[in-house]
Amino acid sequence: MNEKTRLPEDPVRIGIVSISDRASTGVYEDKGLPALQEWLTRALKNPITFEPRLIPDEVERISATLIELVDAGCSLVLTTGGTGPALRDVTPEATLAVAHKTMPGFGEQMRQISLTFVPTAILSRQVAVIRDQSLIINLPGQPKAIAETLEGLKNADGTQKVNGIFAAVPYCIDLIGGPYLETNDEVCKAFRPKSAVRPAR
Repeated sequence: MNEKTRLPEDPVRIGIVSISDRASTGVYEDKGLPALQEWLTRALKNPITFEPRLIPDEVERISATLIELVDAGCSLVLTTGGTGPALRDVTPEATLAVAHKTMPGFGEQMRQISLTFVPTAILSRQVAVIRDQSLIINLPGQPKAIAETLEGLKNADGTQKVNGIFAAVPYCIDLIGGPYLETNDEVCKAFRPKSAVRPAR
């Protein structure tokens, strides 16, 4: 089959979860899900099927939602909210409860990026884990911080200053048997060893 007749890829299924007591009860408008969907749509060349969830800060509910999304075939699940030190912030605990492997580098890099902007970034407790063939990552709660941690920091001329965490996501998903994610380099360039790069479509 040549390039002109190659069939389009199946959509990549991605879970996006906004965790907030107040937003889930309608006290205020949720901004997490639109921010995640908008960024991922810009960053990925793949067709995407989103599985959005808006839920309260409850450990059992969060864990059950993550398991549901993994079982539904989401190769990537991104959460936003509930990662601080407040009493109701339980997203990391709920995420670790469903983990088969932990991926501490993601949280370390997110805090490093955010520390460039605010000293209170050290209060963030985001974690990343693998469950089955899915990568689950806790992101910050604010749309601006979501984009910063995913994309990283750029110099005034547009060159990359600090890598965002998403640069490592496609290869991680390769390694756990998930779909091949292709990124739009102007948003976030994925890094893969040369041996893992497939020819451009």
